[in-house]
Amino acid sequence: MALTISVPDTLRKSVEAASQGKNTVLYTAKNQPCYMAVIPKFTVQSIDASLGTGTHPAFIVNGVEKDALYIGQHLGISRNAELLSLPGVDPGNSLDHDDFVSLARANGTGWHVMSNVEWAAVALWAWKNGFQPRGNTNYGKSSDVTTEYGVRGDGIAPGTASGNARTQTGSGPTSWRHDNTPFGISDLCGNVWEWTPGMRMNAGEINIISNNDAALNATDMAAGSAAWKAIDGATGALVAPGTAGTVKLSTSASGTADWTIYCGSESAFSDAVNSTGANPVGATALQLLKQHGLYPVASSNLGGDGYWADVTGERLPLRGGARHSGATAGVFALYLGSDRGSAGTYTGARPAFVI
Repeated sequence: MALTISVPDTLRKSVEAASQGKNTVLYTAKNQPCYMAVIPKFTVQSIDASLGTGTHPAFIVNGVEKDALYIGQHLGISRNAELLSLPGVDPGNSLDHDDFVSLARANGTGWHVMSNVEWAAVALWAWKNGFQPRGNTNYGKSSDVTTEYGVRGDGIAPGTASGNARTQTGSGPTSWRHDNTPFGISDLCGNVWEWTPGMRMNAGEINIISNNDAALNATDMAAGSAAWKAIDGATGALVAPGTAGTVKLSTSASGTADWTIYCGSESAFSDAVNSTGANPVGATALQLLKQHGLYPVASSNLGGDGYWADVTGERLPLRGGARHSGATAGVFALYLGSDRGSAGTYTGARPAFVI
């Protein structure tokens, strides 16, 4: 069954009316409902001048600008071989990157796992609006505000360091949503790490898929796909992986290598710095990295969110932190230590949709 946004039904109408259009309900190929947050298009300069100018790349798919993104209000759950966004359920987990991608694409045309660039757009919007969402970062409670808690799916009291400690989707307070309202995206901070396709680190080289083309069902995101592009360190142009002079990532705290970003693993995301050598990463390339949430937009007020990386082999991004991550969890938390076949009770994904 094809998805048609323009035809209202009772559930969709009630959700849209209650949220004043900030939320909607979309239906999958199997006519299963998904609760979605509507994220209107914005420009990068509306966030910060250091990001350059133009529409944020999350809103550009296959060269076409989109008026809005539809991001799952809730962490995804597998149901009838589709990935759904539903309130009050145990978030899906224990699937690897490619399994979650396949599950979301099974929802139908336009459906995908929330991509890395979409995640970056939401994180940057929250930062610009002066709010960093909290979440389940201490076994069902917030590690930052210990009076905040959600409903643990295992039935154990929040704060108890046993059981799986995941909280049911959307069961926390409004401060656990990206805009600090009941209509925001829940659980971006903590609960489970989220796979965010469309970016990878390959033997230390940063690779992305252009704009938000990771949202396309037809985009090949396999390890050998030609869709992967490296970033020219001098110009910011997208080039073939392995091209000389591309942006690299080092887990040293600082250094002088050409076109290299430095950030010590197990440090804060805001600690990332440019090379101090003769050929630092150029301004246009830095803008692109910031737009994709791969370099800090500021040196402070990023919540102390953590950063971890392994520069060997292919590593795909996990975002946000988990139920035990403490103060290092948050919308800028980035884990680049897992290969595409990794899976665990601490990893999940979120459905998204773009017309």
